[in-house]
Amino acid sequence: MDSLSYKTLFVNKRSSERKWHLIDATGIPLGRLASRISYLLRGKHKPSFTPHDDMGDSVVVVNAAAVVLQGNKWEDKKLVHHTGYPGGQRIRSARMVAEKNPAKLIEHAVKGMLPKNRLGRRQFHHLYVYNDAKHPHEAQSPVEYPIKNYI
Repeated sequence: MDSLSYKTLFVNKRSSERKWHLIDATGIPLGRLASRISYLLRGKHKPSFTPHDDMGDSVVVVNAAAVVLQGNKWEDKKLVHHTGYPGGQRIRSARMVAEKNPAKLIEHAVKGMLPKNRLGRRQFHHLYVYNDAKHPHEAQSPVEYPIKNYI
């Protein structure tokens, strides 16, 4: 028997192929959208998924202003960040964040679903969120990713 037939092949980021996905966030609940985006960013949809390498795809999200939150989450959901100074904790409701910049809601939700280490920070850099339907990534020819099938 050939000993090569039993070897496990690991794909690293140099030999992997990174694709671009375009997601329209219109009418999709925030949590379901964020979980699908983080799944794509990590590369878990690929058969060659390796948990310790950045092998995921790039994701472009358009129409972030049309994302949906169920029930009272617009008022009850709190987004917390700290300025780094004493007494610098800032708490804002989801509505306040969405009025200022709706893309921050999606970014915050996706960031919470990625690993909390340098790998997660690197994967987060492959996310591009825009509040309306226009985006500057036409040259990468992103493929429409149907989120509706996973809801």
